[in-house]
Amino acid sequence: MRHIGILAHSAEGAALCFLTAVHEGESQLGPHDHPPVSMVIEPLAASMAHWEAMTLEPIRALLADTVRKLAAAGAEFFVCPDNTAHISLERDGEPFALPGLHIAEIVASTARDRGSRRIALLGTKWTMDGPVYPAAFARHGLEQRVPAPQERADMNAIIFDELVRGIFTDTSRARVVKMIDRLKQEEGCDAVALCCTEIPLLIDAQSSPLPILDSTRLLAKAAVAVALGECPFPEWRGGAYIP
Repeated sequence: MRHIGILAHSAEGAALCFLTAVHEGESQLGPHDHPPVSMVIEPLAASMAHWEAMTLEPIRALLADTVRKLAAAGAEFFVCPDNTAHISLERDGEPFALPGLHIAEIVASTARDRGSRRIALLGTKWTMDGPVYPAAFARHGLEQRVPAPQERADMNAIIFDELVRGIFTDTSRARVVKMIDRLKQEEGCDAVALCCTEIPLLIDAQSSPLPILDSTRLLAKAAVAVALGECPFPEWRGGAYIP
């Protein structure tokens, strides 16, 4: 079995990815068995000012150092359960110490395989307004829609004021469900991509008006498939993603 490395950037989503990988491994291998997993996380505070200023090079350097730590721990490839971080991971620079899976590519290919055509995208303001998902969806012939500007601001506030701190409220759940329903009714979306890795802790298939694409769990399951030799070993080492 290959050794999975989790490049964590925010804690709640990374923890969900870790637990999903462990449970997925057990479901395939039997009780108490799963691929080896290492996880490294630096404080999100080290990156927030750079995100606000969109100075991506320091963030990429921090993430690259985290990948080196994963390699030193014995990991053979990495996954990053943070959609926003992929904006920085896609920047040009020295190749990372390990190859990795690309979360947006996994979400987009899953949406295509499920027959979706127009995807509602929820995430941080940087993910919803950024380049990573439009490029990934375009590679798979998919359309993308995002919430209205005020809704995007509300979604971003819910993420950083609550979700990444482990706070999940019925009030915020209702607000996000309303966003999804509007994207379904007014924009014709046929699925919603939960592309902040903490959103699946707030919204699940039962509460969502649309079928969900859970970026966190999809990434974890893809990692296990690679670790068990069921999917090709990744080659991407940062920079622009080229299939």
